[in-house]
Amino acid sequence: MSVAAGAAPGRAVEVRRGERTRVLLLCLPYAGGGAGAFRGWQEGVPEEVEVAPVYLPGRERRFREPAHTRLEPLADELLEALRAHLELPFALFGHSMGAAIAFELARRFEREGLAPVHLFVSGRRAPQRPPEREQIHALGEGEFVRRVRELEGTPEEVLRDPELMELALPILRADFTLSETYAYREGPPLAVPVTALGGIGDAHVSRDDLLGWREQTRGFFRLRQFAGGHFFVQSHRAELLRAVSEDLLRSLAGG
Repeated sequence: MSVAAGAAPGRAVEVRRGERTRVLLLCLPYAGGGAGAFRGWQEGVPEEVEVAPVYLPGRERRFREPAHTRLEPLADELLEALRAHLELPFALFGHSMGAAIAFELARRFEREGLAPVHLFVSGRRAPQRPPEREQIHALGEGEFVRRVRELEGTPEEVLRDPELMELALPILRADFTLSETYAYREGPPLAVPVTALGGIGDAHVSRDDLLGWREQTRGFFRLRQFAGGHFFVQSHRAELLRAVSEDLLRSLAGG
């Protein structure tokens, strides 16, 4: 997680639109993460794809804004913030907490006739499946930090630095609250193609949890698993980006 002091808050995304850009890949981060989690992704995708990380309230350029603790209001806010940037076809990618946000955004965009060309949900069980029994957002500070460390998504240098943790803890707490209190509402399956992605060694999200996403689309569905645990998106980034690019360009071509 990074906090850019002095950055102007409010802008949820930057779209550069290179000469060969054909599709935007809007990326939503995991709990405690930000747009910086997708640094270097542009180099791993074809020129036709522009990686466009989404800036969430409470961090980076939006650090002056309060972080959300409920998913529905955040999805409503992002819908409005992103709408103006969707002159090109777009896809949504989200990891863990970001997968739930991406799913709810896809539902909203589709209802408005602005459906993404593809939805990538990574490292999260399908929303209709029972949530994990153990939740950590309400734990005391010491136990909460211990559990966050076990997930291996927050850099150790942040966890060990009191000043950085003073900044990071409120965001981590808010994000885990948002992620763990998300209540799925039944609705019709998306027409949007869906790829569910996961780590073979993920102790929190099983293959069956990922296969459950098939129920959320009446279109193309693919399950892809990679070596690694919950944060395979970091440890096996090159393989992940090749897979995402393949499925995205397939959908863009109408395949």
